[in-house]
Amino acid sequence: MKILLTLCFAISLVSLKAQDDEALLEKALYNLPDVSFTKISKATDKYLQYDLLIKQPLDHQHAEKGFFYQRVRLTHKGFDKPTVMETEGYWLWNGGTGNELEQILGANNLDVEYRYYGKSLPDSIDWQYLTLEQATADYHKINELFKTIYKNKFISTGISKGGETTIYYKYFYPGDVDLAVPYVAPLDNSLEDLRIYHFFDTISTPECRKKIFDFQTFLLQHENEVLEKLKWYSRGADLHYTYTGSIGKSFEYAVLEFSFSFWQYNGNCNSVPSNKNVDDYIECLLKNDGISSFADEELKPFEAHYYQAQTQSGYYGYNIEPFKKYLKYFTSNPSGIFPPKNAPVKEYDSMLNVNVQNFLAEKGNNMLYIYGGFDTWSSAGVIVSDKVNSKRYTVPNTSHATARIRNMPADMQTDFVKKIKEITGLDADVSVLKKKE
Repeated sequence: MKILLTLCFAISLVSLKAQDDEALLEKALYNLPDVSFTKISKATDKYLQYDLLIKQPLDHQHAEKGFFYQRVRLTHKGFDKPTVMETEGYWLWNGGTGNELEQILGANNLDVEYRYYGKSLPDSIDWQYLTLEQATADYHKINELFKTIYKNKFISTGISKGGETTIYYKYFYPGDVDLAVPYVAPLDNSLEDLRIYHFFDTISTPECRKKIFDFQTFLLQHENEVLEKLKWYSRGADLHYTYTGSIGKSFEYAVLEFSFSFWQYNGNCNSVPSNKNVDDYIECLLKNDGISSFADEELKPFEAHYYQAQTQSGYYGYNIEPFKKYLKYFTSNPSGIFPPKNAPVKEYDSMLNVNVQNFLAEKGNNMLYIYGGFDTWSSAGVIVSDKVNSKRYTVPNTSHATARIRNMPADMQTDFVKKIKEITGLDADVSVLKKKE
């Protein structure tokens, strides 16, 4: 009976603390300028969670140019806890159990949707305000607002383009966070990053590389037959091809893209057919991004991404030399960028990433980079210099989707936790992560 009473008393204390936190947090949120909030957590949820809308200027140097509301999801675990800023590169994703840093540090989380995505849209799109300077200023404003509520350490993290955002945010506002952890984040050096071609020439074994080349070649050699089948597929999937100009051109894009997407997400050479059965080859192509990636329905949602790639962050292209005699639509290396049709042409700023790389090499301290062992994007990843205390972790046998703390070998996890402690003084518990393949 005494044990039961003690347990009930402990539960009551936890409940009272949660109620106190809710009242204090909502008062603090109410007092933040330019912030509105809606509670989305239920009484049975372990943590308080809110959807926030934060008023942001389109141009942080000229507030009179207009504004938009940026969506942020706040997960509150305690006023004394560290806070993770999740720097999305696209939409604010729904669901999940929180990012890895939030979990291993028991941290609060500010998950920030990128400007010009999802609900974070102005009334009308003016592309001149979609710059890395303006986007990172959004994060800076959010950081300043929430440092009035949370006084412990701040950590930024993001995956893929969100990882790029983490890097650029660190460059423009180096004092905002105590630790930055970008996942699988490239830092391209041009509109056609040639390091990716070298990656294709050296990754894995000669036998695997040849199998991929033969797969691509076979598809191009049987283009007419493949296209007849893909036309039926496209009708069934209701796909359209105005960005590229034709289904034939989209098919050739998809074949050229295959090696990139294969190493980005797959990496299993046994999954690539060599039996000369056209249907098997088409099925494999469709499983690895395939032709839908070059259809309007998948290109249009990423217009903002392509605009930034074309103007500032850089990207990759396709080396057609090995396939030139089979191609009908390309005589020079095409770009993987498909910018908005209504966006003004703007010259690529090649110096920005040069400046960022120089900053990372000379002053880019307190950063822990995570890359995948066979992820294509690792070829364009940051190489850490010996002038800073940062470190790069390349997780063996992992892709863009699986290069995570949970999949690190035990000794790498131990070193990663040690570096977090060294940089922030915080203890991290990786045992809370469940391994995912």
